[in-house]
Amino acid sequence: MTIDLENLTIKKAHEALVHGDFTAVELAEAYLKEIKKKNGELNAYLEVFADVLEQAGEADKRIHAGQADILTGIPMAIKDNILIKGRIASSASKMLENYVATYDATVIEKLKARGVVFLGRTNMDEFAMGGSTENSAYGITRNPHDPTCVPGGSSGGSATAVGGNLCLAALGSDTGGSIRQPSAFCGAVGLKPTYGSVSRYGVMAMASSLDQIGPIAKNIEDAEIIYNAIRGWDRYDSTSYDLPELPASTKSFGEAKKLRIGVPESFLNQGGIDEVVINNFRETLKKLEQAGCEIKTIEMPNLHYSLACYYITVFSEVSANMARFDGVRYGAHVEGKDLLEDYMKTRGEKLGREVRRRIMLGTYVLSAGYYDAYYNKATEVRELIRRDYAKAFEEVDVVATPVAPSPAYPIGKNTSDPLQMYLEDIFTVPINMAGVPGMSVPTGKTDKGLPLAIQIVAPWRRDDILFTLGTIIETCQA
Repeated sequence: MTIDLENLTIKKAHEALVHGDFTAVELAEAYLKEIKKKNGELNAYLEVFADVLEQAGEADKRIHAGQADILTGIPMAIKDNILIKGRIASSASKMLENYVATYDATVIEKLKARGVVFLGRTNMDEFAMGGSTENSAYGITRNPHDPTCVPGGSSGGSATAVGGNLCLAALGSDTGGSIRQPSAFCGAVGLKPTYGSVSRYGVMAMASSLDQIGPIAKNIEDAEIIYNAIRGWDRYDSTSYDLPELPASTKSFGEAKKLRIGVPESFLNQGGIDEVVINNFRETLKKLEQAGCEIKTIEMPNLHYSLACYYITVFSEVSANMARFDGVRYGAHVEGKDLLEDYMKTRGEKLGREVRRRIMLGTYVLSAGYYDAYYNKATEVRELIRRDYAKAFEEVDVVATPVAPSPAYPIGKNTSDPLQMYLEDIFTVPINMAGVPGMSVPTGKTDKGLPLAIQIVAPWRRDDILFTLGTIIETCQA
């Protein structure tokens, strides 16, 4: 049978599975067929699991027994830095090419309990360090809308899988935009939840005070379904917390028309934004205003410090977190003449250029004589950025910006210029610095068919507002 994967959503798939229009096995087979046809070119998956149909068969048993959850039998892709017990989790690095996870990440445990079918692990920038998925040790991933362009990163494999109909939804990780930016480039909805609302246990840390797990999905409703399935307090993650039950976006849809949307104009006017991006952003705001929202100019004077502050913080935390990969305890090992040479050869040969660059810069920032000048100063500025958001949310309900300065750009364009690559994160990193929730929502395409998107940001622990506004943005685009 033919299943319309292009227009399939989690809700539609669930209804079809329950009504017997198709089985979970047939649905999984449809995605496996699509993966076989496209993955050779796109390189979204590093591994397609051999037991996919077996997982789907178990889901069918639950459905037939009347025990189906809305996620039972739903085929999902998982970023390669999220542990699934008994599966390789390499973080797209040669350092961990044969590492097999010994336990499930909390988010995986929760999805397994719902009966999700895991299709495979997706490509990414090595150890989540990058914004284009060109830094993987296993080859670049290509944009499903134009294979000559990047899919964004570091969750580029997951975003390509969703945007290319190689899965129904996926999980990614977001440290400075790594869910939102690739989602924007690939035409998907990408949610970076409030920091701490989703457990990070079992997810390989890059920058622990910034990392957050979230869904990449076809629409707002799907993102909300997955978020509600994975969120909540976890005894294994001391930064996690429980939230009260969030109102469904459909229940609060009427309130969206009264939302006040703040636009930090002085931040946007610093230049460097492609004309097609800013025009699309303005047009989306106009549609929201016509739908009843209030658009208001706001001042956030410290946002322009975000990028420098972010990279000092990230490099520092990368330096600390990567110390565990020493070739002794686990992962790859390259023999040297003594222990020091073991370290140097293992890290030198098994870690990619961008990872080594960040380790060295972070070690420098944290060294004696520079710690106060750089890391402590960045920590102080980070607090100013938090206050900017707190003050803004006294005036407005949501802050809106573009997701990135440009649509998806050609493969290889920024690989020789790390600074230019880092500048692509200018709109996404402030959200992680402040710990607030942010979402990328598709808002059309360029003349060449490349997706465009808007980023919406809500107050701390008010992820529900994003689903509310995201729903009306989708309605405006229809």
